[in-house]
Amino acid sequence: MLKNKYLYGIPLALCTAVPLCLAAPALAAAGDDYPSRPVRMLVPNPPGGGSDAVARILAQKLTASMNQQFVVDNRAGGGGIIANETVARANADGYTLLLAFIGPVAISPALTKVPYDSVKDFAPVALVAGGQYMLVLHPSVPAKSLKDFVAYAKANPGKVNYASAGNGSPLHLAAELFKSRAGVNMVHVPYKGGGPATTAILSGEVQAVFGSLTSVVPQVKAGKLTPIGVTGAKRSQLAPEYPTIAELGYPGFEMTSWYGILLPARTPQAIVGKLNAAINEALKAKDATDALRRQGLDASGGTPAEFAAHIKSELAKWAKVVKDAGIKAD
Repeated sequence: MLKNKYLYGIPLALCTAVPLCLAAPALAAAGDDYPSRPVRMLVPNPPGGGSDAVARILAQKLTASMNQQFVVDNRAGGGGIIANETVARANADGYTLLLAFIGPVAISPALTKVPYDSVKDFAPVALVAGGQYMLVLHPSVPAKSLKDFVAYAKANPGKVNYASAGNGSPLHLAAELFKSRAGVNMVHVPYKGGGPATTAILSGEVQAVFGSLTSVVPQVKAGKLTPIGVTGAKRSQLAPEYPTIAELGYPGFEMTSWYGILLPARTPQAIVGKLNAAINEALKAKDATDALRRQGLDASGGTPAEFAAHIKSELAKWAKVVKDAGIKAD
């Protein structure tokens, strides 16, 4: 008579279902030989952009630490929706992963119907990095602080124009979140990208913009733009001298353009855990954090559960901003 009532954590009473018991050791060892062949990392943007840079930094570290090639596969199109759908429909074996970006994961579902569910169709692995924005003003605006700018905007409703990288872009939603929290009325002027938006404020076409740190901090230091505050929950490691909007009187205000790694749903937890450990280790390396910082990003990391909670929180937050502001997809 067997003394042990369990086999691989499964009650022997259930082992009359032979396939279940045979599967137990296979499930326990699912990640033992992972990865045994090259892994594709899909990027929802073309080569040369921020997503591509993050993917290549991470792929290089994972290739070295996991002794297998991590290949960056740029799948641009549909505002990132194509890459997301491809990974959502891929085999759940750990060999197709997504360099997830806030746009197609957390913002697009509020703007349009997407062919995937950002919660149900993916297995979160880890948050990789986040980039903050900075609210800056053209020098013609008579304000040097957030308090002064809010007072000026309230005294001149509808007269302050702000630029964005396009309708529904992170820059647009950062401004709409600020409008809601500060109770100000500013007019949205969309441009085709962050570069043109920065050019617009430098020329005085618009009075304000939430720009990426890499694009606006050099202009601030050159005296061409007035810094007001950054959008992270805490100060950026890239520019720690600039206060957050949250600490300037709007607690809880946060807009971070984040990147993370997602796998198809139902990927074995052993593989998720192994990949999570490798990513967290990679993000501790100085060469990786320095490379991310040159892109205007702070390294993140954390557990799959923390990343899952972050995605759910972001989906709820931006859905509310989109609904309250009446934003429609182009």
